[in-house]
Amino acid sequence: MINPVTIATGREDSLFSADISRNSENIKTAFLERRVLVVGGAGSVGSATIRALLRYHPAAVHVIDQNENGLAELVRDLRGSGLVEKQLDLRLMPLDFGAPVSRRFLASTGRYDVVLHFAALKHVRSEKDVAAILQMLDTNVLKQQRLMAWLADGEAPSRYFAVSTDKAANPVSFMGASKRLMERLIFAESLDSLDGAVRTSARFANVAFSAGSLLASFPERMQRRQPVAVPRETRRFFVSAEEAAHICLLACAAVPNGHVAIPRMHADEDLRELIPIAEGFLRTAGFRAIPYDDETSAREAVETDAARGGWPLLLTPRNTDGEKESEVFVGEGERPVEIGMSALLGISQAAADPAALKHVLSELRRLVDDPTISITKPELARLIREVVSEFNPLEAGRRLDDRM
Repeated sequence: MINPVTIATGREDSLFSADISRNSENIKTAFLERRVLVVGGAGSVGSATIRALLRYHPAAVHVIDQNENGLAELVRDLRGSGLVEKQLDLRLMPLDFGAPVSRRFLASTGRYDVVLHFAALKHVRSEKDVAAILQMLDTNVLKQQRLMAWLADGEAPSRYFAVSTDKAANPVSFMGASKRLMERLIFAESLDSLDGAVRTSARFANVAFSAGSLLASFPERMQRRQPVAVPRETRRFFVSAEEAAHICLLACAAVPNGHVAIPRMHADEDLRELIPIAEGFLRTAGFRAIPYDDETSAREAVETDAARGGWPLLLTPRNTDGEKESEVFVGEGERPVEIGMSALLGISQAAADPAALKHVLSELRRLVDDPTISITKPELARLIREVVSEFNPLEAGRRLDDRM
C-alpha cells in the first residue's frame, strides 16, 4: 500500500539523508553527552526531532510543552521504541514556556548546551481577530524573548535553534509576519541575551499529515463519515516528519551562525497541488474522489457515494484571509547562499534596527498586558511593519473557520 505521505511529498526517502550522513560528526559534536532543552517538543516536528537526536546519545533531554496528552504519547513512543538509554536524564514537563513557573524550572536544572524551540501558534486560521493575533504574537515572539532572557540569566547555551516557516517569506498573514518578527528577534544583536550562542532557524515546508494540518484531516473526516475538503488552485511544498527532523538537526548543528536554513526546493518541481494529493489519499483508502462544490450536497452524499466506491471531495475557492496560491522560501531582498549541503541553502540574516525592534516589542507587550488599549488589525500591521517592512496582509474578508 502506498504511504499517503509519499503522495504528498513525491519522495519515498528523505531528501536530506545525504546531508545527514555527511554532517554526522557535526551532529554528534552538537548532541553527544550534551544537555538539550526542547520547547514545544510534543508536536509533530518537535517529537520527530527528539526521536532523531536521541540516536546521538545526549546526556539529558528536557521537554517543555503544555500539551500533556502529547507528552504522554511522546514518552510512550520513545520508551516503546527503545530510544531511551538507561543513563539518559529524560524529563517531560507540562509547562507554559513563557510563564514564571518555567523560569523556576530553568533555574533548578542548570545550564543547557542546546535549545531547540518549536512552540508556536502556527495556523493562519488562528488569526481570527485582534485578541487572537495578540495571543499569536505573545506566543511566537514575546514569550520567546522572555525565554531567551531567562536562559541568559545563568550561563547561556552554546546553540539556540528556533523553527520558522515558509510563510515568513513575504508574509501576507499575521502568522507569517509573527514568525518573521521572531527571526528578527533571535538574530538581534542589540538584545544580546544569548551573546556567544550559535543562533539558527529554518523555514519549513508543510509537514505532510502533521497534527492539525489539512492533510491530517483527511482520515479524520473519513472516520467521521464526512466529506474530504481542499481548496482549489493551491500548491504547497511538503516534507515528511522524518525530513522535518533532519532539517532541524542540520540547521542546529551544521548551519552557520546567523542563518535561516531553507530546503533546496524548486517551484516547478516540488510545489504540489492539493487536489491531486486528496485524490491520491482517497485511492489509497479504496475510494475514488467524487468532486463537489457545495458543502450541503457533499455532506448528504457521503453514504450514497461510499456505497458505490466513491467519496465526496469538496473543492472550495481559495479566497480566505492570508492564504497565498503558493509559498516561497526566499523573501524580498534576501539571497540564498551555499552552506555546503546538497539539499539545504542558507539565508544570512542582517540585524534589525535595534531601536525599531525594541519599540515594536515594547508596544506589543503593552498591548498584550493591558486589555483596555484599543487597536485594530490595520494598526497592528503598521506596528509590525516597523520591523517587518515586507508584511502585506492579504484580506479577503473570509476566514478558514467559515468553511469545512
